[in-house]
Amino acid sequence: MRRIYLDYNASTPIDPSVAAAMTPFLANHYGNPSSGHWAATNARAAIEAARGQVAALLGCHHGEIIFMSGGSEANNLALKGVFFGQRDSRDDHIITTRIEHPAILAPCRFLERLGARVTYLPVDRSGRVDPDDVRRAITPSTLLVSIMHANNEVGTIQPIEDCARIAREHGALFHTDAAQSVGKISTDVNKLGVDLLSIAGHKVYAPKGVGALFVRRAVRIEPLIHGAGHESGRRAGTESALLAVALGKACELARDLEPMERIRMLRDHFWRALQERFGDRVVLNGHPAFRLPNTLNVSFVGLIGSEILARLDGIAATTGSACHSDRIELSPVLSAMGIAPEVGMGAIRFSLGRGTTRDEIDLVVEQLAQTLAPVE
Repeated sequence: MRRIYLDYNASTPIDPSVAAAMTPFLANHYGNPSSGHWAATNARAAIEAARGQVAALLGCHHGEIIFMSGGSEANNLALKGVFFGQRDSRDDHIITTRIEHPAILAPCRFLERLGARVTYLPVDRSGRVDPDDVRRAITPSTLLVSIMHANNEVGTIQPIEDCARIAREHGALFHTDAAQSVGKISTDVNKLGVDLLSIAGHKVYAPKGVGALFVRRAVRIEPLIHGAGHESGRRAGTESALLAVALGKACELARDLEPMERIRMLRDHFWRALQERFGDRVVLNGHPAFRLPNTLNVSFVGLIGSEILARLDGIAATTGSACHSDRIELSPVLSAMGIAPEVGMGAIRFSLGRGTTRDEIDLVVEQLAQTLAPVE
């Protein structure tokens, strides 16, 4: 059985260059970077060099980068850190969308229990938010607007520049979850106009357990973890040189977006091949143009995506539905997009990466054709 991995939006393999950068820190450079002796020197220098690599990718100052345990912690610090650090000056209103990752939606619900007022904006059929909805929702009490850069399920890219401009005009801060977009499209924080931006290492060929949060210099946040003054007092806990180096190297590689054009061409070839095989029995979910170059979310009309995946041999991909208590439910993202159940229940997300080949795509198309032949 040949194994084919098409779930890069869920997690990426560690790039060999990233693994090589980590190796010296597995056996040597073990000192606590906060110590004042010789054993700390290399670890501390490595962390600051890695911070500079992350900053270079985002186009910001190295001091604006906080190393985190991953994208979820970065999102939690962005939301809770701003809420507790800024609410005395801007009240308690937060704006987000209905299609955010749970690492945004769950903290918002938590903050609602503490008195926050959260507006959940709708999206259109392609999964895209209307900046005018942001303008209509924002008030003098709005503290923070948080809209993901690109959706993890359908790949739709949001009009972040327009939304951030509206927030800035009204004196509100703007955060974007860029876990899916880093390394795939440009994530320059100044071009985007954002005040905070989250990164997850394992989405960009670094290991799990590391991420980063960009926080613009003027933004005051309350730490989630209190203790010693690590990360300039914004996140307590002894820093890991091993993981910082990994993320730094991954971000250095991610600055080159040229490989994404090859991946985009493979994705488009994949979609054309599916259309040729299945015609109007397969539909695209997500925006046809404003979409991550590696993401193809399609629905096989009238079928169940999880059942299709279960019949495929050796292919790693993700269904657009979630199984709970023996029930199959429509993805909340597709539901928010207004996708009919008979279409959305047949959704499968194929996400491509650096290791994907045309031969693999052709094999997947052939397997799908054979698997679904009885229902043709």
